[in-house]
Amino acid sequence: MWSRIREAALWAWRIVSTPAATLSLGFLTLGGFIGGVIFWGAFNTALEVTNTEAFCISCHEMEANVYEEMTRTVHFSNRSGVRASCPDCHVPHEWTDKIARKMQASKEVWGKIFGTINTRQKFLDERLRLAKHEWARLKSNDSLECRNCHSSVAMDLSRQAPRAAEIHTRYLLSGEATCIDCHKGIAHELPNMEGVDPGWKAPPELQGEELPQASVFDSLERFSQAHAGVSAAMSFPVAVHSPD
Repeated sequence: MWSRIREAALWAWRIVSTPAATLSLGFLTLGGFIGGVIFWGAFNTALEVTNTEAFCISCHEMEANVYEEMTRTVHFSNRSGVRASCPDCHVPHEWTDKIARKMQASKEVWGKIFGTINTRQKFLDERLRLAKHEWARLKSNDSLECRNCHSSVAMDLSRQAPRAAEIHTRYLLSGEATCIDCHKGIAHELPNMEGVDPGWKAPPELQGEELPQASVFDSLERFSQAHAGVSAAMSFPVAVHSPD
């Protein structure tokens, strides 16, 4: 038995030490392994560099438009001190999904080369098309990037406004809707939304009626509209006839 093991070991050593062209097979194997480690490390490092906010806003098209808008939202500055960066909202965290997203985003290089949105006016002209493309992408992946930070399982509905809790329970938790359906303008200014579905709407049985448990914002909106109507009526010129 030991002789067979010894013969097998000698046979394996002869294969490893046999020259392959000018180098031994063992050297080529070791060199290939080391080269693979170096390649993988370099690839992963480059991937992480492209997954930083500094890289995202290195193009002035992003810095002067969408990033500037994001700095004025709750995702940038809030009471908890938790800040979401560009990759948090536009790149999935899972490696396979991240690679797929990077391959999709590589098309943006062509837009940079040809100056598709290199001016503010060009960006505004293209804004609706770009927004629709991103909304459709998030709709198709069930708002995967939103769920990087926001989990429906971890939601404490008791701490939400009654209307928000009702909507989340009825539409989000049931899977009937996803985050992007209702939160299209959460981090960037909206384009002209004429003809675009705004997302959540009152159910048919409640349309035309005051929503139950309406939020304070609904009351303020109704008050401001009523106040505007009163102000307009008061400013309307009234003819005054002097007695003859």
